[in-house]
Amino acid sequence: MLIDGLQCGSFDRGVFEDLKAGGFTCVTPTLGFWEGAIESLDAIGMWRDLVRANDDLVAIARSADDILAAQKAGRIALLLGYQNTNLLDGRIRYVELFAELGVRVLQLTYNNQNELGSSCYETVDPGLARFGREVVREMNRCGMLVDLSHVGDQTTLDAIEWSQKPVAITHANPASVFPHKRNKSDAIIKALAAKGGIIGCAAYRNITPEPACDSVDAWARMVARTVDISGIDHVGIGTDFSHHSNQEYLDWMRSGRWTRTVQYGAASAAKPGPSEKPAWLKTINGLAAVAPALAKVGFNAQEVEKITAGNWLRVYRATIG
Repeated sequence: MLIDGLQCGSFDRGVFEDLKAGGFTCVTPTLGFWEGAIESLDAIGMWRDLVRANDDLVAIARSADDILAAQKAGRIALLLGYQNTNLLDGRIRYVELFAELGVRVLQLTYNNQNELGSSCYETVDPGLARFGREVVREMNRCGMLVDLSHVGDQTTLDAIEWSQKPVAITHANPASVFPHKRNKSDAIIKALAAKGGIIGCAAYRNITPEPACDSVDAWARMVARTVDISGIDHVGIGTDFSHHSNQEYLDWMRSGRWTRTVQYGAASAAKPGPSEKPAWLKTINGLAAVAPALAKVGFNAQEVEKITAGNWLRVYRATIG
């Protein structure tokens, strides 16, 4: 089994065929970043059309059992998610409505502070807002996984503590391995693990050590370091791999509608363009090389299975059902 906690970009049949060739069991695609409720409903509708047109390859999953059923049928399970909570339009009732439409993962904030809390790029992080606390508990009730990947440090810690179910950092790496605002401190990773959560190790070049971008063996060593911090039961894969992304898509991710200034996201003025894919992951089916690399750095078969799929399944069962 192979589960990826976060991918983004534009999906089509060719992408689904690559996922199939790579041995994927389940993927969480990003349906949106800055979109409000109506645009987010449009995204769900378009994804339903896409899945219907390719139902020999993929199926939308609403539960852990759906993931296993899709695997048994030879299809890839898609766990629908958004990298922001703009889709709620400030309405607590929309959590339940979007959950009923099949949304199973919501990131509390993206690259800007919102009504729920702070992003990782704010100068000051006052923590999880009152509305944020309401949304987290409603997500717990409705079977949605709380994602804290782009969320500020104090807001992240507050959400870990406030949530009644395990939460996830779906796509990030330890800041102690690669210092970056998008990555997470050892203290946060340990707090996440203490509450049963999971961090999905990323392969996005801007937040990943250069050696781990050049070699899958080095990336596996980074995963091993993450396991040293959190324990074997709390690490998975969250590549943040982007399909068919172009400058227009990149500009929308970084800037949305909230600014007229140039935004670089996790990049920089020195490297403003699309991030180059890791040398070992030029296409997503290259992720099939991860399991052998994890074995090579010393993980036994049971541990490899936990990192590549089992830990995600455990968290999904505890959160989405």
